[in-house]
Amino acid sequence: MPQTLVVKIGTSSLAQPETGNLALATIASLVEVLSRLRSQGYRIVLVSSGAVGVGCARLGLTERPKAIALKQAVAAVGQGRLIRVYDDLFTALQQPIAQVLLTRSDLVQRSSYLNVERTFQELLELGVIPIVNENDTVAVDELKFGDNDTLSALVASLVSADWLFLLTDVDRLYSADPRRNPEAQPITLINRLEELKELQVQIGDRGSSWGTGGMATKITAAQIAAGAGVRTVIMQGKTPQNIEKVLQGDAIGTRFEPQPRPASARKRWIAHGLVPTGILYLDDGAVRAIRNAGKSLLAAGVVGVEGEFESRDAVILCDRAGTEIARGVVNFSSLELAKIKGHQSEESESILGYPCPETVVHRDNLALTA
Repeated sequence: MPQTLVVKIGTSSLAQPETGNLALATIASLVEVLSRLRSQGYRIVLVSSGAVGVGCARLGLTERPKAIALKQAVAAVGQGRLIRVYDDLFTALQQPIAQVLLTRSDLVQRSSYLNVERTFQELLELGVIPIVNENDTVAVDELKFGDNDTLSALVASLVSADWLFLLTDVDRLYSADPRRNPEAQPITLINRLEELKELQVQIGDRGSSWGTGGMATKITAAQIAAGAGVRTVIMQGKTPQNIEKVLQGDAIGTRFEPQPRPASARKRWIAHGLVPTGILYLDDGAVRAIRNAGKSLLAAGVVGVEGEFESRDAVILCDRAGTEIARGVVNFSSLELAKIKGHQSEESESILGYPCPETVVHRDNLALTA
């Protein structure tokens, strides 16, 4: 089975920092590398930022717009120009591409999630390189990915990728911002996601005025992807040739080793595709039953309920200290759970006055995240 690579390039790598104009040399180099890898049999997905930045340059705007309506209009201008640049360069190398614009709602509903998954698989089977971006022109705040780092991680999970490359404006992850702290130490390998806490990584803000992300979003994306079984590398975006060197075994950038992949695509969808609307806090017994024995969550194990949600919504499951352990699709509303939490399952019907499911979150609708 050929390996699948998802490559995300950010605005800080695509644009010239002084003007926001496209860094054509970097884009051309990236296109050459991805076309070469595709000819070697790799399946490639490119997640590309830059639509708003390109739109700003095209319209003569000197800074990224903050108003939602203006930002969406600028994105509409920039997206067409950006994809044309990619199409011209890939066409010169006889490599077909496709534009795929997504919003979070495309991954929230199970039916649309499966449809997106099938579309990607067909494109990859045809030898096409999908070029993915958030559909900024129509996305609303509550259903936005927020940044293309998160989008790339979710796409990597969706296509069951082997690698996710996050191309950025720094060469690797550091213990602190190396531009401000000369004592910052480079971090080359993360075997377990818990190591991030042990290393006490300090996270700065975004590096470029034209971008939306920063190291925090890249670490979150790496955690999502690694948690879905995808080996992830944070590395310098100005030298795309390093992607090939990493695939050949060179230790470049910061590599996050894949964690055990959730057993099914459905579990990955629950863990990373859904937008949680509430939090359930669990006692120690429930945490052990879920984490160690793969049990369903019962009302007796719930000690706290946060947020407003309905039955069939997605929720985060945390221990008493607030540390996330899993995500799942809940069988009760927040109002119902506030009444039955801490009680035995057989008591739920008498408390609520109508027949109830035995489980709060059934094990088939639950995915461990830590």
